[in-house]
Amino acid sequence: MYLPAWQGLTLRTLYGRPQSGPASFPFNAPHTTYFHTARSAIHQLFRKLVESGRTRVVAPDYHMGNELRAIRAAGADVRLYPVGHDLQPDLAEVRRLCSEGADVLFTIHYAGWPQPVRELRSLTDEHGMVMVEDCALALLSEIGGRPVGSFGDYAIFCLYKSLPVPDGGMLVQNRHVFPDLDTLELEPIGTAFEAGRMAELWVEHCRSRAPRVGTLFAALKRAAGAMLNACRVTRIPVGDIGFNPSQSSLGMSAWSGHMLSRLDYVGIRRRRRENYQLLAQLFRKSGLPVFLTLGGGVCPLFFPILVRDKHRAARALWSRGIMATELWNEGDPAFASVEGAGTQFLRRHVLELPIHQDITDRQIRYMAQEVSRLNLLLEPALDTTSRRSTASSPSGDAISGACLGSK
Repeated sequence: MYLPAWQGLTLRTLYGRPQSGPASFPFNAPHTTYFHTARSAIHQLFRKLVESGRTRVVAPDYHMGNELRAIRAAGADVRLYPVGHDLQPDLAEVRRLCSEGADVLFTIHYAGWPQPVRELRSLTDEHGMVMVEDCALALLSEIGGRPVGSFGDYAIFCLYKSLPVPDGGMLVQNRHVFPDLDTLELEPIGTAFEAGRMAELWVEHCRSRAPRVGTLFAALKRAAGAMLNACRVTRIPVGDIGFNPSQSSLGMSAWSGHMLSRLDYVGIRRRRRENYQLLAQLFRKSGLPVFLTLGGGVCPLFFPILVRDKHRAARALWSRGIMATELWNEGDPAFASVEGAGTQFLRRHVLELPIHQDITDRQIRYMAQEVSRLNLLLEPALDTTSRRSTASSPSGDAISGACLGSK
């Protein structure tokens, strides 16, 4: 059995009819710009913020790295606030940093679980700051019925993490609009990139439904890639490949734009939630701890588990066809020495299991069985000494005490 880390592409998505009815947020927002990647959107936004005099940024110490590289490349000065084992910010420390003359608060919604944005919004209003929501991992999530990304002055989305599209980073300007960003002329990504990415997405879907045939196609694709490399054909990458400021002016591919109107967002959100709930139910039945409880507003990007040895656990699951992903092993190296205990814990122990819309019930049951049999998880009686700022977010998207322990 093969469970791909990310959703794949089908002919139905590629050539289906556009969805009927009005678009929902963020696609109906009046001020949107589509970039090749989310980090490009971050860089272009912060260039304008720095030009406007907003140079001092407060951001979480738990981050991927590319987003902070993009912010620093725009000329901003960044200070970090700590994030706990529970993925919640230390609000007292955020308040202290905001009161020391910061201009921008940058917050990240992790894996679909929203941050306490109402409290963060209140802090930014109190100190005359602007708030930027990084929703790269939280497309289609809500807080109390209101979509993430609608609370901040600006919001960033990464479309290809949740949707079967070749690429796409989206900037939404809710307030304090920079007209230049609305009319920014972006460079086309090119047909070579589009063809390669679409082939990759199709192969992944094929492997998940017919592993033997899909494996053959995957080998053919790797051979084609090796040939292009040998011919020194320049290809624009996507994914976790660092940040290159020279590529921040690239626009989203035309095929991604074509497919966005053909996707069933309600169905995608529903399927991700159903997969998460089924896997959580199977974990609990087997006596396994569940890290995060699925609140009503969450559209989960993946199913996070806490493992003893992330590297070994990932490889054990790969050997059984489960493409688990090691989440954020390190962030921006410029801040490695100041990361708090909560972030260091998360970097060592969080592993992603795929529960996207292509994963079937049968695959979920297989995954639960293999995780239980491999005995990879941390003990439920784990000692966690990090501060917990809240028991749950305003939407009720609680952190489970089964694995983290409750105070």
